[in-house]
Amino acid sequence: MSDIRDILEKYQNEKMALYGLGTETKRFLDECGPDVSVLGLLDGYLEEGEIFGYPVISVSEAVNRGVRLIIVIARPGSCKVIARRIGVFCLQNNIALYDIRGRNLLENKNTTYDFSCLNGMTKQSLQERIDSVDVVSFDLFDTLITRKVRFYTDIFELLDCRLREKGIYIPDFHRVRLYAEKELSRDHAPGLVQIYEYLLRKTGGNFITARELAEQEWDVDKSVFLARESMCDILRKTVDSGKKVVLTTDSYYSDSQIKEILERFRLTGCDDIIISSEYGASKTNGLFKILRNKYKNNNILHIGDDEVADVEMAAVHEIETYRIYSGEDLFEAMCGLEMEHNISTLSDRLKTGMFISRIFNNPFCFEKEKSVFSITNAFEAGYLLCAPIITDFVLWLKEKTDVQDYRQVLFCARDGYLVGKLFRKVSSEIISTYFLASRTAAIRSGVENERDIAYVESMKYSGTAEEALKIRFGIEACGLESTEWNKEILVKAGIQRSNYQKYIKKLCIHKGNIAMFDFVAKGTTQMYLQKLFPQHMKGFYFLQLEPEFMEDKGLDIQPFYSEEEKDTSVIFDNYYILEAVLTSPYPQIQGFDDNGNPVFAAETRSKKDVRCIERVQEGICTYFEEYLDILPEMARDKNKKLGEMFLSYITKLRITDEDFLALKVEDPFFGRMTDMKDVIR
Repeated sequence: MSDIRDILEKYQNEKMALYGLGTETKRFLDECGPDVSVLGLLDGYLEEGEIFGYPVISVSEAVNRGVRLIIVIARPGSCKVIARRIGVFCLQNNIALYDIRGRNLLENKNTTYDFSCLNGMTKQSLQERIDSVDVVSFDLFDTLITRKVRFYTDIFELLDCRLREKGIYIPDFHRVRLYAEKELSRDHAPGLVQIYEYLLRKTGGNFITARELAEQEWDVDKSVFLARESMCDILRKTVDSGKKVVLTTDSYYSDSQIKEILERFRLTGCDDIIISSEYGASKTNGLFKILRNKYKNNNILHIGDDEVADVEMAAVHEIETYRIYSGEDLFEAMCGLEMEHNISTLSDRLKTGMFISRIFNNPFCFEKEKSVFSITNAFEAGYLLCAPIITDFVLWLKEKTDVQDYRQVLFCARDGYLVGKLFRKVSSEIISTYFLASRTAAIRSGVENERDIAYVESMKYSGTAEEALKIRFGIEACGLESTEWNKEILVKAGIQRSNYQKYIKKLCIHKGNIAMFDFVAKGTTQMYLQKLFPQHMKGFYFLQLEPEFMEDKGLDIQPFYSEEEKDTSVIFDNYYILEAVLTSPYPQIQGFDDNGNPVFAAETRSKKDVRCIERVQEGICTYFEEYLDILPEMARDKNKKLGEMFLSYITKLRITDEDFLALKVEDPFFGRMTDMKDVIR
């Protein structure tokens, strides 16, 4: 406690409060209480009463009573949560906030996008340590297994949502659940049923038993587990070597539940499992003594992420230790990648947790060349960077079409290929139709007069007029005078219009108003498609470009990003990235033959390009399905700023998938091809 002594000396004439009601607080008071002016104790749940001979007070009361220093007595991970909870309040009221190790919890750090600030032990050094001992003990959570949520307490809020969907309302459920665990943990390490028995006594009961609540929390928690594969591989290798392997972990789960986790992730073969709930003792209160007594004459190495519970407490019992970084440790080392101020809801914390659990899955990722923070494959690029904002858009589209009572949505090729598939997962009531369309096909069938042609010509083509005639209208200039071009365009348009309508008749289009999806567009495709449909068509776009250009066209368009939002966001700088990957694996539609069958352009992408795009989309689909599976509908929130943050990392992190970097953003209508490398660098 040498560091905290310096802080105490600095504030020796000021009033202070302690945040935390656990045994560590009692130890601090026993050692330092007589020498400091502790006004009261703070907690996230209790705001009154007395513990350890000191009053429990609220944060606002601490301000009123002149507190100038708050010391948070908790594990490092919990300290960060508490700092987010009361940090702004402390800054506003000139209160210093430190943890028990003397770290300033209000200190601003510069965000980095590499691991140069870390000096963790390497994977090789860990293996050497394992080879040198008789018994190897592994922590479980955040070491071998991580969760796809930001904080483990998010599980309580997820469960609360599920209970509410079933009509079971327990006021302040997540706070009472955490309080119950803390209270019971004062005397022993409780099991989950015991925690819920206490909770029901505290809240007066409900239409559910403690055992049922425990089972439902277990089900929720299982849905967010993710293996830390590099660590799991180390455990498997250690088991295969014949060395004695023990699992030593704090958990309110039973021995059978822990074994179920181990079997699920192929972590079998442990010689012993020492769980706090089975022994009634936690790591900070006797669990390592049990481990030491079981293997008295052996050199033991314990591997875990928590610098207090896994390192300091194991060392007390003469157990060697090796600390690995949790995903949260690595995230914090990079100062939260500047996203902290955009995280507020349970949905935000889930999205952040899904990101952290994957991108920081490997605790040795800082060993990469030059400590560069990188994404190694197209799947991860889709999952980590593209999926969050696409998820928000699809949920927005469902919300808008539901409220406005559209019964059918046309997802226009090729941008609608993936978005339509995602939409179908959340909206079974609305007819979702994949509609073959392109700006080229719509124009070729939709131009009706010289004014239409002049409109098309106003969109400058990057090439000659003859090339534009061929690309945009499918007409060869050879043998035609330029004065004949317009006549030829209109004649061919009449044929194409008839052929397009033959295709439309095959689709069984709903007679009511139609919604159509386009990703990023002015509205040209919609303007010409509208001429093919008798019913009203409303366009729902991710982003509308140059809306002023279409003001006099009478189009009904509602973009996900309003003009005001677009002007203040980074989405305009990065949407090209999404355009390159939100596309079908099939060529662009150019028009239709006399039987209403599609006529496609020659494919310009290689098989390697298409496969890379499919991998990105697999990542987006996996993210989307996980998000829906974990988060109940009532808690699904859209947060464009957070989604933009994830997308913007594509320009800040190193992408090492060469196939991804080789992709191009194609726009044949304008005769433009943009390399992905030019977009992201």
